[in-house]
Amino acid sequence: MLVSEIKSRPVYCGLRVDGSALRHLVAAEGEGALAVIEAFGGAREALGRTAILYCPAGSAGRDHGAALRDLGADVVHVMPSAQTLLFRLNAMLDVATMGTRLYAAGREGFIGSVVAAAAARGVDHQSIRTEHRGSLARRVQCVHCKGMTEDVTATPFVCSHCGLTLFVRDHFSRRLGAFQGVCVDAEEPGVIPPAEELYR
Repeated sequence: MLVSEIKSRPVYCGLRVDGSALRHLVAAEGEGALAVIEAFGGAREALGRTAILYCPAGSAGRDHGAALRDLGADVVHVMPSAQTLLFRLNAMLDVATMGTRLYAAGREGFIGSVVAAAAARGVDHQSIRTEHRGSLARRVQCVHCKGMTEDVTATPFVCSHCGLTLFVRDHFSRRLGAFQGVCVDAEEPGVIPPAEELYR
C-alpha cells in the first residue's frame, strides 16, 4: 500500500469482490491482472456477472490475458493499449446501471485514468476498489503547458511537451489522474539539481 503525508496521495486498499454488486466491471493493466486473478479466483459466483478489460502494457513483457480468460468471467476483452482499454471502459461506464461495482488494478497512472473516467460520470472515487501492481512510475502533468508525460521514474525530469525541467510533487489530481510537475529552476534559471530515480 502506498501512503504519504500528502493528503491527496491515493491509497490503494486492494481488490475485494463486492458480493452485493449486481455487476462487476474490472479494468486491469499489466501486473494488475494478478490482483484480479487473486480476488476473483475465489469468487466463482461473481464471475458470471463480471466484465474484465485488460491490456498487457506495463507487465514486463508478460501477457496475463490467457490466465484472465481461464477465470471464466462473463466477458474478457484483451486490449492492445491502455488508451484502447479506456475508450472501451468509457463506453461501458456510459451504459452501466446502478449496482455496478468498478475495480482497477495496475500501475498508478493507469488506476488514476480509470478513476478519472469514472469520476467524470459521477462515480465517487471512494467506491472504486483499487490495487497498485507493477512499477511506481508516475503519470505527471506539467502545470505550465498542461502536457502529460507517462512513466516518469525520476525527479526532476524534462517535460516531453514544453522542455521545462520539472520537479515531481507528491500532489495527485484525481480529476486528471496524475501527479503535478512544477518548473524546478523558475526562481534561479539554470540551477537544476541532479535527477534522482525514485519511482521504479
